[in-house]
Order: sequence, then structure tokens, then C-alpha cells
Amino acid sequence: MSFEQTYDVAVLGGGPAGIAAAISAARSGAKTILVERYGFLGGMSTLALVYPWMTFHTATGQQVIRGIAQEIVDRLQQVNASPGHLRDTVGFVHTLTPYDPERYKLLAFEMLEEAGVELLLHSVLTDARMEKGWIQAVTVRSRSSPLTIRAKAFVDATGDGELAYLAGAPWEFGNERSKVQPMTMKFRMKGVQLEAVKRYMQQHPQEFYEKSLIDQLDELPLTGVSGFFSLWKQADLPLPRDGVLFFTGPGPDEVLVNVSRVSGLDPLKAEDLSKAEIEGRKQVFMLESFFRQWIPGFEHAYVSQVGTQIGIRETRRIIGEYVLNGEDVLSGARFPDCIARSGYPIDIHNPEGKGITANFIREGGAYDIPYRSIVPKDVDNLLLAGRCISTTHEAQATTRLTPSCMAIGEAAGAAAAITAQNHTAARDINIQQLQQRLIASGAELGI
Repeated sequence: MSFEQTYDVAVLGGGPAGIAAAISAARSGAKTILVERYGFLGGMSTLALVYPWMTFHTATGQQVIRGIAQEIVDRLQQVNASPGHLRDTVGFVHTLTPYDPERYKLLAFEMLEEAGVELLLHSVLTDARMEKGWIQAVTVRSRSSPLTIRAKAFVDATGDGELAYLAGAPWEFGNERSKVQPMTMKFRMKGVQLEAVKRYMQQHPQEFYEKSLIDQLDELPLTGVSGFFSLWKQADLPLPRDGVLFFTGPGPDEVLVNVSRVSGLDPLKAEDLSKAEIEGRKQVFMLESFFRQWIPGFEHAYVSQVGTQIGIRETRRIIGEYVLNGEDVLSGARFPDCIARSGYPIDIHNPEGKGITANFIREGGAYDIPYRSIVPKDVDNLLLAGRCISTTHEAQATTRLTPSCMAIGEAAGAAAAITAQNHTAARDINIQQLQQRLIASGAELGI
């Protein structure tokens, strides 16, 4: 590869949103490159062990996310790397989708290659070259030397809105006190006796989240557990949580633990992120001891994997042509420029203390994500994908979930291809053309 390359579409960031965006752009006929800083793809799903995927469905069981996201699930099922969509026995959402992260990494490579996407790993975005509101080129630093990437359209799937920030787009951060949701170091434990967990749940139903499907555990596979409230209280660990949360799999004696919490730090500051990584790993092994001592079925369990990095829920939110808000989500708002839908509730982990604020969509429905929320202000040829799209703090607590990010990414990639092909600003593309392209690929827009 020479020191300068030209494409129709450049996607920055190889997480679930970036993968879907690059595949979508390439399938739309655009010469596409995907740039990722790690040596593998998957973003928070593989880096931080965000598992399982939640959710492709509404609370009433209607599937509202399909397209490339569903294609990924289907292909994982074909190689026995996912059982598909299962009922969430926590009861927080209707379904969750377990998957094997190592197989997902490989599948992403395969699907990008099939689509004709050029892939550049081990490369970090460092600069954006602007001219009258248009990104002319970006600079990435690889392990050898800086590379200039020119493109007609760009997709920011960095998670942190790095490209939009470098391009001068306006942005917001956190709640009204500029505090973001806490970070979590997720980890897996093996050697878990899940039958013992299930028996304890059936004998002590009051110890678990009120919506847990405990009365259905003889018919349903145990997929998730939220509770052990009194045992957690007795153990008195120095963590601002009210109980235990874990999800089963992908192995038969394996769980993914989502309990650690690192609050009060800024994930955009290297010094704060460094502190979070250290504190998160300390919490992992404190929690291993807790589980072995206190939780039935974990007596002989052990930590088998810790995230490559700490999980980040929230950083920059780029301000777009429309800012999706909490009332839009809860009312199940419909928009004429809908490019994706989601049935996930507002799920805010308290930035400054204990607990989670959960608000559910009315009548168990879904809300639209409008195209205007993936079009940033002040930058003409940039689309947003993933957790950095234009929302409020409240709405971001649902759009940040992986299936939603996949659906948003697919739309952003298709829109970037249209932007490049028509030599027009992203805000000016024909929305009906974009929607028709998404529907043709299997997306559920409800129109």
C-alpha cells in the first residue's frame, strides 16, 4: 500500500457498527476501506466482552432488527457459534443472542472479504483534512508510516466520535453534570454448575429481578441471572451495585459476569482510562473470590477470560441534524426518515452512584432512529454509526446497544455510498432511495 490511497467510502472503526457499515457500502457498489486500530474486529463485542447481544426484538417479541445484523446471526448459527435468539430469563428484554466472539471475529473478516472491502488493521486515526465543511482526507498511523486516505464519503464508527471531533463537528458529553455512565471490566468464569444456580433461583425467587422468568426455567434454557440480592448485601463489597448480573455461555459451564463498575472517570482522557483499566482488573479477582465464596454453583469456578480493555458505555455524542431524545424513545416515535428501529429500553447505569434507571417503551413497542441523527452538523460528507450518533444522554442509553449499532451502521454505510455516488452532501441524499436500499437488504423499517 502506498502512502496515499483513494476510495469512495472510508469507514473508521471496526466494531459492530463499522463492520455493518463497510459491508453495506461495498454491497452498494462503493470502493470501501475499513480502518481498525486493533488486530481484530468486533469492537466492544470482542474487546470488552459485551455479551450477549441485546436485543433484536421488542418487549412483545416483534423482531425489528434484521438486515446485515440478522445475516451475521444466521451465519454464526451455521457454524454452531450461536443458538440464535433466545428468551432473556432475566426478563429485562424479550430476547438476547449469545455468540462465540472468536468465531465472530473470523466471520467479520470473511464477510468483509466477500463484499470486497479493503481492510487496514493496526492503524489509528490521527488527523482530518478539511475544506469548506468537507473531509478531503484522513491520516492514519500504521506500524510503518502515516497513510493518507482520500474518500468521497466517510463513516465515523470509532465509538468515541473521533473523526467527527477532528472534523470540527459539535458534540456533547454525559448528563447535565457532564458525567458519563460507568465503565465495566467484564470477564468470563468457567466451571460453573448452572443447575445449582437454577435450583437456588427456584427456591428463592424473591432474591432475583422481579421480571425474571423463574417459573419457566424447567422449559427455557437459563440465559441470564440478575439478583442474589441478599448475598450481595451480606458480602458488602465496595462496588456501587445492588446485586449480581451474569449471562450464560458460550460454553456449557461458562458465564459472562457484568458486575464490576468504575465510575467518575472520563474515558476520553488517557490518564483516567489507565486508572479504569487497573481498577477494573482489581475488581475482577475480588469478584472471583466473592462468587466462589457466596454464590451457589460457583464453588469451583474460576476466571477464564478478562476483556482486552474495559468496556465503555458512553463518551462523545455528536450533534446532528436531529437529536433523538428520551421521549422519542419511550413514546415509540415514528419518523419519515427512519433508517433503523429498536425495541431496547432506556438503560442508564448511574454515573455517580448505585443502581440502574430503566424506562420501557410504551406498549412494548419500538422507536425509529431518524436519518438526521446520523448526519452531523457542520460536516458535509460524514455519516455517524454506533454509540456516538446524535442523541441525548437518555436516548443514548438505548441506541448504544449492539444490535441497534449494527442496524445504524448498515444505514450509514448505504448512505455513504449514495453520498459518494451522487457527489452530494450527506444531508441532501434522497431518503426514499436509502430506505428502499435498506429494505431490499432485509432491514425492518416499518414503512
